[in-house]
Amino acid sequence: MVRRKHSPKLKAMVAIEAIKAEKTISQIATEYGIHPQQVRNWRRHFLSKCYLVFDESGRREKELKKELQKAYKKIGELQVEIDFLSDVLKRA
Repeated sequence: MVRRKHSPKLKAMVAIEAIKAEKTISQIATEYGIHPQQVRNWRRHFLSKCYLVFDESGRREKELKKELQKAYKKIGELQVEIDFLSDVLKRA
C-alpha cells in the first residue's frame, strides 16, 4: 500500500468541514476518500493550532530562524576558507 500525501489546503478543508458538523465524520471521509480517523486527527490538529493564524510573532520568528541558518552556513563557509588559507600560509 502506498502512503498518500495530502496538501495542507485539503487537510484544512476537511478539518473545517468536520468542525462545522453539517456532515458526519464518515460522510466526510467517504467524500474525500480518507479514513474517518484521519478526519478526526486533522480536526484535532487544526483546533490545537488554529491560534497561529493570528500569531504574527510566530511568522517573524520563522523568518528570523531562516536568516540565522543562512548566517551560520556563511560562517561555516568562511571558517573553512580561513582554515584552508592558514594551512597554505604555514606551508609557504
